[in-house]
Amino acid sequence: MLFIGPPVLAAEPRVQRDVPYAEPQNARQTLDIYAPPKASNRPIVFWIHGGGWVRGDKSEVKVKPAAFVDQGYVFVAINYRFVPNATIKEITGDVAKALHWVHRNAGQYDGDPNSIFVMGHSAGAQLAALVCIDDRYAKAEGLSLRIVKGCVPVDGETYDVATQVKMAEAVQQRPYFDSHRRKFGHEAALEDMSAVTHVARDRGIPPFLIVHVADYPESRTGLQSHLLATRLIHHGGVSATVLSVPGKTHVTLDSDLGTPGDLTTDAILRFVSAQLNPAHSTATR
Repeated sequence: MLFIGPPVLAAEPRVQRDVPYAEPQNARQTLDIYAPPKASNRPIVFWIHGGGWVRGDKSEVKVKPAAFVDQGYVFVAINYRFVPNATIKEITGDVAKALHWVHRNAGQYDGDPNSIFVMGHSAGAQLAALVCIDDRYAKAEGLSLRIVKGCVPVDGETYDVATQVKMAEAVQQRPYFDSHRRKFGHEAALEDMSAVTHVARDRGIPPFLIVHVADYPESRTGLQSHLLATRLIHHGGVSATVLSVPGKTHVTLDSDLGTPGDLTTDAILRFVSAQLNPAHSTATR
């Protein structure tokens, strides 16, 4: 397995919590930073929690920070505003603002501002994919998507929101499509908040590792993962791999990330290492 350097295990990570990334300050627009001791110019893992855009918190990262910091990465976990106090478009803007803050302040935490890996679970997966594909959000913060070296959305089901809602309506899954229409809005918004809508060449879209549970009953995340990968490869010319993980649920796929022996964690570390060591990878940007 390739890593960026030797594990950093000699001391406890440096941790700073509840750092505001937007003005005026808002408790939901803050982030936590976990940095390796005595490190410099380290790649950054930028984590977006899930919770259906209505709940969740950056503190729910469990063992993820330790797992990545031990491998020499800076780990950042962010909060963002929730529906109905913000639209999903505004929430995506929060993610971009946090990304801007991390890029601007990376050096304070020995991070490399141009080697950021954006990851997220569930609703966080949708936000990760959208902010890494629709470059309007990065541009609004004066950023290029080229600072993002890779994107890892984990068990998301809304990379193509419009198709998802239409399929749910077709089989009369009313609570599901009613909930998503309330959160995402009208037809145009369903399209606009779908990462697949914005896939295009020459935008600097990073390589993707798209993770989903393999044996979820009637898995929507599997279908959506393959839809996103297909669009990235054929319409964006982007390297995209789908990882189907057996023996997990939507919850345990997230909670087990970072635990010793977790095969999904190992796959993510290999993906990150491959983007940082392109001579050892056939993936192209």
